[in-house]
Amino acid sequence: MATLTENANWGTELWDQYDNLSIHTLKGIDFLERYGHFVRDRATIESEYAYKLRRLVKNYQPKKKDEEDYQFTSCRAFKALMTEINDMAGQHEVVAEDLQANVIRELTALVKDLREERKKQLQEGQRLSQSLQTQIESLQRAKKAYDKAFKEAEKAIDGFQKADADFNLSRAEVEKHRANMAHKTQTCDQAKNEYAVQLQQTNQLQRQHFRSGLPEVFRQLQDLDEKRIKNIKNFIKGSVELERNVFPIINKCLDGVLKAADIINEKEDTLLVIEKYKSGFQPPEDFPFEDLSKGGSDSGSANNLNNIQLGSKIKDGGYTVKGTITGKAMKKRAGIFNIFGSRGKLTEVCMAIKNAAIADGKEDLSELPPNQRRKKLMQKIEELKTKVTQETAARDGLMKMKGVYEGNPALGDPRTIESQLNECSHRLEKLQQDLVRYQGYLDEVVKGIQSGNLTNSVTGSPRLLNGSSRIHRNSGGSAAEENSLSRSASDSSVTNTTLNNIKRSAPGTPQLNHGPESGLGTSHTSLHHADSDQDQYDGNHADPESEYYEADVLPAIGICRALYAFEGTFSASEGSIPMAQDEELHLIEVDQGDGWTRVRRINGEFEEGFVPTTYIETSLFNT
Repeated sequence: MATLTENANWGTELWDQYDNLSIHTLKGIDFLERYGHFVRDRATIESEYAYKLRRLVKNYQPKKKDEEDYQFTSCRAFKALMTEINDMAGQHEVVAEDLQANVIRELTALVKDLREERKKQLQEGQRLSQSLQTQIESLQRAKKAYDKAFKEAEKAIDGFQKADADFNLSRAEVEKHRANMAHKTQTCDQAKNEYAVQLQQTNQLQRQHFRSGLPEVFRQLQDLDEKRIKNIKNFIKGSVELERNVFPIINKCLDGVLKAADIINEKEDTLLVIEKYKSGFQPPEDFPFEDLSKGGSDSGSANNLNNIQLGSKIKDGGYTVKGTITGKAMKKRAGIFNIFGSRGKLTEVCMAIKNAAIADGKEDLSELPPNQRRKKLMQKIEELKTKVTQETAARDGLMKMKGVYEGNPALGDPRTIESQLNECSHRLEKLQQDLVRYQGYLDEVVKGIQSGNLTNSVTGSPRLLNGSSRIHRNSGGSAAEENSLSRSASDSSVTNTTLNNIKRSAPGTPQLNHGPESGLGTSHTSLHHADSDQDQYDGNHADPESEYYEADVLPAIGICRALYAFEGTFSASEGSIPMAQDEELHLIEVDQGDGWTRVRRINGEFEEGFVPTTYIETSLFNT
């Protein structure tokens, strides 16, 4: 290895390989440039990979409509995984940027320097070679001149000798040959001397060229080539270090992916499914046995079966029925609302209800099951509280600024703050009204869940207050178990939809525009059933039991006191009734989650109807 190192000198070992060394150094620099292109393409791939990773994460980010599903542990883990993948993409971007800044840029500058240095050394080598070639050409010319002079001198000498031996020539001609011989001999001596000088100079220049000049050029080319090779080594190592620097972070990202996987809990997701889809309804009660041997029970049994079927059907237009109402209960409603007198009026009211439901947007979320409605209302209330806090802070800041301006007018005109303060106050007032309204909705739901008076959305069978049924005696004296006129029995087909779409009244909110008599369901199933059985409760067709049901008075189940005055917008025969503040009324039915409670006046003539639940304070009788 020592001998190899000592002999590793292009100037001495490759003194005659100028052209090959020129080609070799050119190929070496081209190779370095090719390696630079490789690193550049590698950086491009890293950048594109990072971009595609980020785009992948972006494409699989949960949409706004799917955000609710990301409460499950598996979905949360997937979201955390995407975050880690996004961080990994950032590390690949770091690799691409470092390769561009620390390798490609330096490599490009090195290629440029090497090309310039090689060109300079090759030009120097060409200059030295050209000088030596010029000197050799001078030597050759001197030698040719000497050869010519020598031959002419020999010829002149030979001519003189012949003339001197020829006795026929005159002495003058002999002298002429002598003179020519002397001239040619002198010219030959001069050419010889010139040739000797040129030979000496050429040999000296040639020794200098091959021992110092050209070896120095080759040494410079050797250093250039070794520098190129050494830098390729450094660039490769540097690229590896750049990647190693991001490995710890990538490993942390992978550790984050593993942690995301560890948070997946199948039992927790199972409980979340229960929490998400639990309706709060109770399973339906057993179907009562209908003894056909006793008269008057066929129609009731048929009605019950029809109602059960209606509760699970979907008819024209796709409206679903959450609860149904029997024909008898429908006739009771007719006594209160007075809207089932004719088919035309029924259709007109139903169309009005449908339009109102579409326009309102169900801000009280009453289309949801009680448990889900409670959760959504709590989320809405939290949002409103946050907004109220923000608006309150903004208003306080504006008031402080106005006080500063009033104390020191030089700082600003307080009138410029008033418009902003008024807008902020209006927004705050609206938010507070919304908060009170949604709190009222939440109270209704909580009361409904606590009282257990919920309707099963599958069969439409109501759960009566305290789990009991009211018993009415028919004209034949037999006991027929009938459900009370609970709005839970007709949440979807009669009252639920529109009551959900009516603006609820609360302290500080606008007066109601509709009463509970607008509570006909928009369900096509309900309307179809009503139309098909119109003759049973049409005012123009007599029914043996219609007078009984219209005249039936439900017993009071408690007392309520009016917290606020309420002016009913309809007559008592059509639904809501007015009440004065602190007035006491009999409680006929509790709120079924639609925001209305059925009451009856204690004193005076018989007057019964619905009032807003948030306007009263109730007290149930002990049963």
